[in-house]
Formats: sequence, C-alpha cells, structure tokens
Amino acid sequence: MRKLILVSAMLLAGPAFAQSVPERTGVNSTLGIAPKTEDFVKQAAISDMFEIESSKLAAQRADAKSKSFAAKLVKDHTATSTELKALVKGGKVKAEIPAALDNAHKSKLDSLKAAQGGDFDKMYDENQIEAHQNAVNLFERYANGGDNPALKAFASKHLPHLKEHLKMAEELKK
Repeated sequence: MRKLILVSAMLLAGPAFAQSVPERTGVNSTLGIAPKTEDFVKQAAISDMFEIESSKLAAQRADAKSKSFAAKLVKDHTATSTELKALVKGGKVKAEIPAALDNAHKSKLDSLKAAQGGDFDKMYDENQIEAHQNAVNLFERYANGGDNPALKAFASKHLPHLKEHLKMAEELKK
C-alpha cells in the first residue's frame, strides 16, 4: 500500500520531477557536470522569469540604487528569455520552456512581495546574489560541457552578462 501511495504521489508531482535527479539535488553543480539540455533550458527560463518578476517589483518598491539595477535586469533578462525561446521554437534546441515559476522561486517571489522598506531591499539584494551565483554556475557548466552547440553558444554569450549582474548585485549589498 505504501508503494502505491508513493508511486501515485510521484506521478501526480510529475512537473516537479521533470528535472533530472542529479541536477535537482545539486550533485551536477557540486561536481561541475554540465546539465542535460532540458534541465539547462528549464533552469535558465525559470531564473529569467524570477529575475524579471522580482526586478519589476523592485522597480516600484526598492531604493534608488536597486531600482537602477532592477531596470537593467528586466531589460537584459527579457532579451535572454526571448533568445532562448527563439532557439526552442526554431527547433535548434529540443526542450520545453516552462510557463511558470517552480515552487521554490514562487515562494521567494511571494516573500519578496510581502516585504516592506529596508527588509524588501535586503531580501531583493540577497535574492539577486543567490540567483546570479546559481545562473553563473549553470551557464558555465553548460558552456563548458553541454551537448547542444546552439545552446552552448547561447550560454557562452550570456555568461559575461551574468557575471556582471552578480558583481552589481554584490555591490548593492555593500
């Protein structure tokens, strides 16, 4: 009976398990192994969505320094998202673009929406540092070892921008 319940729960949670186990658990990241194409696309798209949505919120509610950074992120990550979607729609990359944030990023966005004043600024800055550390790691791993040439070129092209964003996010915290 327990096995049946476990299998049923796993089937119902299909989207949560769409990412490979080594990528979802962080094993690939720890070992520096390139993600599967599908995992890269999913993580890159969700990262872009989170950074765009949180930055739109910051553009309205953050301090002046963060507002400027947020505007840059909205612009840059919208362009990255558009380019990634074009690679998938054009058939150069066989993967699906997620339509919404995963639960972890949705929870972070909800927490950010609830924060006010200095707490908002601090949370936004910390979220952006973490998001860009993860994105740099993801893009480096795919650029160095991914299996799709078009997507490797995409990762290589955008990696310097992500490193710049990370540096800018770290400066916000000072």
